[in-house]
Amino acid sequence: MHGIIDYLVVIFLLASPTIFGFTGLLATFTYALGIVHLLLTILTDDSLGLIKVIPFTFHGTIEFIVGIALIVIAYTLFNHNADGKLFYVIFGTVVLLTWLLTDYHGKTVKV
Repeated sequence: MHGIIDYLVVIFLLASPTIFGFTGLLATFTYALGIVHLLLTILTDDSLGLIKVIPFTFHGTIEFIVGIALIVIAYTLFNHNADGKLFYVIFGTVVLLTWLLTDYHGKTVKV
């Protein structure tokens, strides 16, 4: 289930600049985050990972750190951009909720 969520997140991130009209740094950062998340997903040792070099538990650690970092970035890098600030506070919160609901040792989403 988590692998499906990861690929949907990649699609969402890569489409977000167009959907929400992001430009400049906000668009570039969002595209870059989408590409990095795609690489993380492809390289994770999970059922939908293609190369399987990153342990799923480490994938979880990265997602936790990224979730916190995105909220911090919302208030620093995008503090004067209302769209960027709102987007990354919400997105960072969703990443943290996904982290909280995922069993990174059993590879399931706790529902």
